[in-house]
Amino acid sequence: MRTRDLETRMREREWFHSLTLLPGAWAVIRVDGRGFSAYTEPRFDKPFDPRFSELMTETARALLTEFSGRYAYTESDEISLVLDPATDLFGREVEKLVSVSAGIASAAFTHAAGEPAAFDSRIWMGTGTQDVIDYLSWRQADAARCSLNGWCYWTLRREGRTARQATRELERTGIPGKNELLYARGINFNDLPAWQRRGVGLWWETYDKAGHDPRSGAQVTATRRRVHVERELPMKDAYRALVEDLLTR
Repeated sequence: MRTRDLETRMREREWFHSLTLLPGAWAVIRVDGRGFSAYTEPRFDKPFDPRFSELMTETARALLTEFSGRYAYTESDEISLVLDPATDLFGREVEKLVSVSAGIASAAFTHAAGEPAAFDSRIWMGTGTQDVIDYLSWRQADAARCSLNGWCYWTLRREGRTARQATRELERTGIPGKNELLYARGINFNDLPAWQRRGVGLWWETYDKAGHDPRSGAQVTATRRRVHVERELPMKDAYRALVEDLLTR
């Protein structure tokens, strides 16, 4: 059998290798921690632990940097990374974007945490900036919902409910009732740290850095780029306006 013929037949069975992002489409890579409910419970405070949030933020920073993304957003154990519609990274191959992003997230988190952790990855596509704004508004709304549920669930657990009892009680309770549940125990949900309720955003910002020109001996100012981490994100329309500004700069 000719080696070239064998190679051709084998490559023909890489069914998804040719799948690429649509030309000109916005893309969001979303990575999620694999089995993180079991991973986090014995290691971190519930419902929120600043140490875990910092690990996720550092993982988001790694993704934003490695993919030269426009914006990264993290809440709970997930990260959404917005790619510019003009990106040609990996030839826009979906297979590569998914596998490499999961690998980078897993490696970055593992390095920061000092123990193994794994992420999976998926791709979302939109045709315009408003689609991306809608997507990110959806994820922030999910952050608020999960935060409220998490605070209620772990409050009940600390009072002695079993996991099943706490879950069933909350299934019968709407949003006003959940807020009241917390308020009756001295917790005002709206006063909790913004990063717990709204997530954390990361984007590129420019800044001036003072320097020295060794040739002329003159003091010079150079423009540099760095990642800005925002833990006090606005919400609803104000958040949509912020995202739109970041996407259209």
